[in-house]
This record gives sequence, structure tokens and C-alpha cells, in this order.
Amino acid sequence: MLEPSSQKPNFLIPQVSPTPAAPLPPMAQPPPPPPPPSLVRTYSGKLLSLLSERPSLRATSEFDSDSRVFFHKVSCKLFDNLASLKLSFINDSKREISEPQLMLTSKYLSIHYDPDEQNALIRTSFDVGPMLNFNVAHDLKAQQGEVSMYASLPSPGFGVQVSSSFPYSGLPRATIRFPMGEVTLEEREEADVLRTLSVKGILRDGFDVFVELQDQAMSFIPSISIPSNAVSFAFKRRLSPSDKLSYWYKLYSNNWSAVYKHTYKKSFKLKAGYDSEVRLGWASIWVGDKNGRARTAPMKMKVQFMLQVPQDDIKSSTLMFRVKKRWDIL
Repeated sequence: MLEPSSQKPNFLIPQVSPTPAAPLPPMAQPPPPPPPPSLVRTYSGKLLSLLSERPSLRATSEFDSDSRVFFHKVSCKLFDNLASLKLSFINDSKREISEPQLMLTSKYLSIHYDPDEQNALIRTSFDVGPMLNFNVAHDLKAQQGEVSMYASLPSPGFGVQVSSSFPYSGLPRATIRFPMGEVTLEEREEADVLRTLSVKGILRDGFDVFVELQDQAMSFIPSISIPSNAVSFAFKRRLSPSDKLSYWYKLYSNNWSAVYKHTYKKSFKLKAGYDSEVRLGWASIWVGDKNGRARTAPMKMKVQFMLQVPQDDIKSSTLMFRVKKRWDIL
């Protein structure tokens, strides 16, 4: 039989109980997604961006010694190039301003305002698919306009146009176009005559049949015009990458002309020639691309000098020049 322990318990030492296990932390949840941006806030932000952007402003001046007038144009791009505003006017030798014109243009709408006539011409154009185009024009002062629809056909050069004026003045006008001309069906009203349908056609005066024989440096092009049966030929010879000689001869009139052209880095061009039909020799110098814009020319300026020398009166030779300069203000 077990005997009771003779050791007395010590109540001053606290009894240690087993510590319970700490609970596991909950799994981390991803933060909630931000709310989608409001459509009003999105479009208002874009609108404020367009309005706050500084418009680009430029001015172009052109002088022609033959007419002795200055032609000025001031234009600026608006709303991130979505529209453009243009002001043009002529300044003559008496420093008088004439023919002011104000235009606001965009991809689908254009407004042309004439301050002298206090009139505006409004045009709009838009496409419906790749083969259908609509055009609307309205003259505010005359209170007249026209609506037209043009449908291009799969074959190149063929199309059908239907147009009608407003206020309504009769049946729409229909035009069928093809490479050699066009045929129009329209309603006409003449004095003391009831409305009748009229059919008219327009054909080209003629066309040229030509055969071109050429190699890398020379070409010979005989041609005949129908129905006049006028025969002519052209001869072109490239002397070097920057020099070219052209010659035209008309057998039916014995007239001929020749042109020599020298080009240097696309921004400088020298041309000289003679035309037997008007008995005139000439020479011209172009600084800046002749068919390009002033902004791409050196110093954003294009200059042309031309000397004309009549064969029968050399003393009446004329020196003409034309200058076009562009300034980017903003």
C-alpha cells in the first residue's frame, strides 16, 4: 500500500498550465479594384486637353512681279489638328487690302466666309463605305444648295452620280461617268415649254495613242491624236543624274520646243528652253522645290526668277520673279 508523500505542496509557486496554440492569421485578401473612370470625367479630360493646347500659328506671303500684288495667308491648327482656321487677303501696290477670305475646315465640314459679300458657303462631305460618297453644299445668302451622292463602280474610272438642288426644283440629275466622258440625264424647264427630260453627253475632244521606247538614259515617244490625226513625237535624254534634255516636234505644224533642266539636291533647279510656236526663249531658276511646300524649302522660302526673250524683239525682254516665304509664329 502506497504511503502518502511527506513533501508539502508549495503554494507560493504558481501552477503553470499549458499555453494554448495561437490561432492562425486569416489569409491576406487582395485590395478591391479601383472604380472604373467615369465617362464624363474621361471626355471632359480630353476636352480640357484640346482646349489647353496652344494652337500652331503660321503666316505665308507671296509676291508675283507680273501682277505686282502680295498674297498673304495666316493659318492656325485647332484642337490638336482636328480643324484649321485660315485668313487670306491681297495687298496691292497702293497698300490696299482686298478680297479677304476666312475659312474654317475640318475632315467633314468646311465654312468659307466672304466679308465683302457677307456670305458663307458651307460644305460637308462624308463616306459610307469604300465606294459611296455624299456631298452637301449650302449658300446662306442665296438660300440655295445641292446634295449629291457618288457611287464608284468596281471598274476604274466608272461611276454614277445623283444630285438634287434645294429648294426642290425638279427631278434629280443623274450622271454616268466613264474614262472617255460622261452622260447626264436631267429635267429642264424652258419658257412656254413643259418640263422635259434632256440627255446630253460629253466626250473628250480626242485622245493620244503613243508608244514609248526607252532605255535607262533615253526615250522616244511617237504619238497620234484622234480624231485630229495630229502626229508628234518627243525625245528625252538623261545626260547625267542631274541633267536632262527634252525635245518635242509636231509634224502637223512644224513647231518644236526644247527644254534643258539641271537639278541640284532637289532644292535648286535651273531650266532653259525655246518654243518656236511663240518664238520665245526663256530661262528660269527655282530655289526650293517647285511643286513642294514652303515649309520644306531652305529657310522656308521659295524663289523663282524667269527671263523671257522674244526672238523678234530682244529689247522687250522681261525679267520676272516670284517669292514665297513662310513664318512659324507659334
